[in-house]
Amino acid sequence: MTAAAVRLDDRHCPLPPRRAPAAAATMPALAPRAELSPCPDGELDRLPAQRGALDLVLALRHAGPTRLQVRWEAHGDPTAPALVVLGGISATRHLAANAVDGEPGWWQDQVGRGRALDPTRHRLIAIDWLGADGALDVPIATADQADAVAAVLDALGIARLAGFVGCSYGAMVGLAFAARHRSRLARLIAISGGHRPHPFASAWRGLQRKIVALGQRQQAEVEALSLARQLAMLSYRTPEELAARFDAPVELVDQRARAASDGYLEACGARYTARWSATAFLRLSESIDLHVVDPAEVTTPTTLVAIADDRLVPLADLRALAAGLAGPCRLHELASAYGHDAFLKEVDAIATVLVAAIGGGS
Repeated sequence: MTAAAVRLDDRHCPLPPRRAPAAAATMPALAPRAELSPCPDGELDRLPAQRGALDLVLALRHAGPTRLQVRWEAHGDPTAPALVVLGGISATRHLAANAVDGEPGWWQDQVGRGRALDPTRHRLIAIDWLGADGALDVPIATADQADAVAAVLDALGIARLAGFVGCSYGAMVGLAFAARHRSRLARLIAISGGHRPHPFASAWRGLQRKIVALGQRQQAEVEALSLARQLAMLSYRTPEELAARFDAPVELVDQRARAASDGYLEACGARYTARWSATAFLRLSESIDLHVVDPAEVTTPTTLVAIADDRLVPLADLRALAAGLAGPCRLHELASAYGHDAFLKEVDAIATVLVAAIGGGS
């Protein structure tokens, strides 16, 4: 890879949709953890934060050398041990409110003084995914994302990470980073993401991509993208959670049947299409299904988190990953009616795992 330029900017990232609170059962807490508390007034202004963009040529796995830009954000003391933190395909570089952007981030509940991801103890680094802006219309591998992270670390002068925390797609990228840049990583925490996509999940995502492609052919791209997002939302959660929230009879509205969940799903689709392009969705969804990492190539000490109710990343797949990793591994098996979205919704239980793992435990 060839770095061309790195610069700071103050542009705001598009934030992922804020999902409505769910009335559903939660998993039991694993163990007591440090009490979470918001930063005191003025604390955000005192914690260093930077945001920038790195222009470079990256050798993409499926497209060859490509000129592109990687947008990054760093939060915390530049001299502190560094953690890379990445989420799902709709996550951004903005983890939480900070001095350069006071808006809430996609993992606001886990970031702050005394929280699992504490910017007073670690420098937290995140990127916008390659392809997230819709400008990169080529196949994108998780290995490409891992190499983009490595390029940002080079630009920031960070030789080695204290840890890499990845959720969903971010967990896949974390595994790719551990396989490709093992000397730069002390510990990996991979939540709800494995070494390969499950065939059922790939079929589900493939159908979503076909919906978008059909919409593009029919000059209905936005509507199709909204439907794809709505279908995705069903895969992120569980039947039990949906039943607890929308257990009401289907009604006739203007002589058409309408389920109690229709308004919620339509709102999710509308928020998504306001922030994301069809190209970004197609290429990042595709990237999940192109993902493959040989567990035997991962020697980094690893903490895995599996959600028993996750229909996209089944428990059996993460058990197989844990058995195949070449380095030390601890697998946490949790239960949640939120399914794949547990990393966003089960704040206390996920924080307990993070605190133990980042502290060098299990």
